[in-house]
Amino acid sequence: MPLKVLDATISSFDSVFEKFREEAPKNKANFILFLADKDPSTSLSWCPDCVRAEPVIYKKLEAAPGDVALLRAYVGDKPTWRTPQHPWRVDSRFKISGVPTLVRWENDAVKGRLEDYEAHVEKKIDTLVSGN
Repeated sequence: MPLKVLDATISSFDSVFEKFREEAPKNKANFILFLADKDPSTSLSWCPDCVRAEPVIYKKLEAAPGDVALLRAYVGDKPTWRTPQHPWRVDSRFKISGVPTLVRWENDAVKGRLEDYEAHVEKKIDTLVSGN
């Protein structure tokens, strides 16, 4: 089924997130993936956990039944992310402590999440996708 992807940075997040929230009821499942920016010199994420998890997450979401929406929220470069006052670290809705973090968004709230150390595990992604 179609995977609808939206991308946001720290500066564009509020407007993109509003669009994501408006569209959410039309989808079978909605996810937010908080991940590291790509290093311009290598075109790869500066975060090795993101490099490992992203392909697995995309494969699982693309295979999910029904319409699935994914908001990719890029946390910035490593110094930006390391700041204790990073907006998504202190946002009470998300409280992100590591990247990648995959969040299931349901009924305008976080329904489940996979943290950085587990976001690449296929069985855990399957469980999050199924909503169990």
